[in-house]
Amino acid sequence: MFTGIIQAEGRIAKVEPTGGDFKMTIEVGKLDMSDVQIGDSIAANGVCLTVIEFGASFYIADVSVETIQVTNADNWEVGAAVNLEKALRLQDRLGGHLVSGHVDGIGKVVEIKQDARSWRYQLEAPIELCKYIAAKGSICINGISLTVNQVEKCRFDVNIVPHTRQETTMKYLAVGSQVNLEVDLLARYLERMLSAPQAQQASKITPEFLAEHGFS
Repeated sequence: MFTGIIQAEGRIAKVEPTGGDFKMTIEVGKLDMSDVQIGDSIAANGVCLTVIEFGASFYIADVSVETIQVTNADNWEVGAAVNLEKALRLQDRLGGHLVSGHVDGIGKVVEIKQDARSWRYQLEAPIELCKYIAAKGSICINGISLTVNQVEKCRFDVNIVPHTRQETTMKYLAVGSQVNLEVDLLARYLERMLSAPQAQQASKITPEFLAEHGFS
């Protein structure tokens, strides 16, 4: 699990095809690697990747066919900047929102405009993700936890404050750029619960049931 609070800006150092998928070396910039171990998770642009080898200034991860299909990882070229975040520890502050690092789909930047000292980005989500995006809800864009300002059909706005723009790869995005999107976990689980067969049955939760089990 992650928080969507970016810890460093990294760079793709090497992409090695391995027969359908590939192995990637990422330079970590200012990310502290002193507590990293083999098997740990580090998210790159919101994609949870498992560390298979590392040093003080880099880590290497396998990128699976599934990851290539549902993210923009196949467009990452040597030298490309990526947002980095190490996995959440239980004692850490949850400064953003709960992020799984499992990308739901690819969005597209459709407009960028300055809004006082901040920047307003309008993005378009794939139609299958539109129902999960709500005004004032949370969304993860390239690994960054952001608040949705407005929603109209499949287009939504987010506001990027100067610090976030400076410390992440948002400053490199242009109209037409593709981004990894992860919708809020609660929205996905709520839909699944409501669509499951047992949810179609009459609820067994009654005032009597609650009283019997000490809830009232």
